[in-house]
Amino acid sequence: MTTYKGIQGFNIQTLSSDPPSPFAGQVWYNSTSATVKYFGVAEGWSTGGNLNTARSYLAGAGTQTAGLAIGGEGPAVEDATEEYNGSSWTNGGNMGTARRSLAGCGTQTAGLAFGGTPPLSNATEEYNGTSWTNGGNLTTAREGLAGAGTQTAGLAFGGTTGAPSYTSQNATEEYNGSSWTNGGNMGTARYTLAGFGTQTAGLAAGGRPKTGATEEYNGSSWTAGGTMGTARFRVVGAGIQTAGLAFGGSEDPPSTAATEKYDGSSWTAASDMLTVISGGMGSAGTQTAALGFGGGPTGGAFTQTQEYGLSPSVLTVTTE
Repeated sequence: MTTYKGIQGFNIQTLSSDPPSPFAGQVWYNSTSATVKYFGVAEGWSTGGNLNTARSYLAGAGTQTAGLAIGGEGPAVEDATEEYNGSSWTNGGNMGTARRSLAGCGTQTAGLAFGGTPPLSNATEEYNGTSWTNGGNLTTAREGLAGAGTQTAGLAFGGTTGAPSYTSQNATEEYNGSSWTNGGNMGTARYTLAGFGTQTAGLAAGGRPKTGATEEYNGSSWTAGGTMGTARFRVVGAGIQTAGLAFGGSEDPPSTAATEKYDGSSWTAASDMLTVISGGMGSAGTQTAALGFGGGPTGGAFTQTQEYGLSPSVLTVTTE
């Protein structure tokens, strides 16, 4: 029989309390709580600083420590921009066109916002960290679309032509810093989906009609990827094609706090969000340092921000 001493060369230390400064990989038996513990890496969500303006159906860009919240509705349609520094939001320059259900990509100092409503829009705006200027219009005006990439190499995909029919779109467009050109169509037309990655390595997940389908873009065409464990729409995400994070959304009903990680071929469950949110959150960051903000129930909007990450922690060994 394999034992801990046989592997490590020493027995598990017995302590009456957890060590004040454990080292990575340290294992001990806490005699007070009668548990075996170790110092490892934990993943999960925590509370961040609140948005200044409550809103739903907004767009996001940037990173967990340099995020960008764009537009939305709360209850008026917003042109507001806010910048996140890892702990709090401050107001940035307003967009030229107020809109909700738009998409965003890029960074805090080189952001891109496109599409949205009302009215149904093909407008594109570029952010320089202070103010917005007009860029080239989308070929197809739409709302509920997804975005990925950068300000000079952006990707727009999916969406809907809006009321009254809400016809789902499979169109993909690529931005070069001044104008959009058509790319390969998605295999599944959908809207309120999550977008990840870059212009040449994009990822689409979920969407409406409710689906868990995932597709991967190679710069010219889409191919099917692994299916999410929780089919949903109004889902948002962060990361890249080979390391994505999808969270929140609606299963119609109910709303979901489910979080899933993508490794380039399949999805696995991660820790649930602290609060169930379905109404169009904004998102930013990576698979290991993500940001979700805003959103809300029908007829309302939230200011809350949640941060996802990995951190060294004292963990308890459990057995099934």
